Amino acid sequence: MPLSDDDFGFEEEKAGQNLAVLAEALYLINLLLLPGLAFLILLGLWFNYKDSAPPLARQHLRQTTFVSLVGGLLIVILSGLIVGLGGLDWEWTWVTLILYFTCIHSTLVLFGMYALIKAMNGQTWRFPLIGPAIPRSTGKNG
Repeated sequence: MPLSDDDFGFEEEKAGQNLAVLAEALYLINLLLLPGLAFLILLGLWFNYKDSAPPLARQHLRQTTFVSLVGGLLIVILSGLIVGLGGLDWEWTWVTLILYFTCIHSTLVLFGMYALIKAMNGQTWRFPLIGPAIPRSTGKNG
């Protein structure tokens, strides 16, 4: 049986589940494998489906796009601030920078994996602290 354009190898239990899984997978690909390229694809999905996607997919698309932007800003701005304040020659600048980057990046990956699991189960989920609020129309947890 050939796969259609909207079929990712399993049948949706809830409307928009495949698109939600794709959004969360692209978020993780952006962090781990193809930074920038995966984000551009994710951004394209957001602009194409932000108004027409089912609530589950819309929430995951919104979250992954927003958290990608905020996470990127956190990494770039605060890393720049650490280097700017400490200077490139001071060894503690590098210790702090590597520790900061590792902790923030690892946390974003861990939460992204959890969000992917939630999407695969057809449930909504919000990133702590930096995730956008879940609209009431999507329900609390599926």
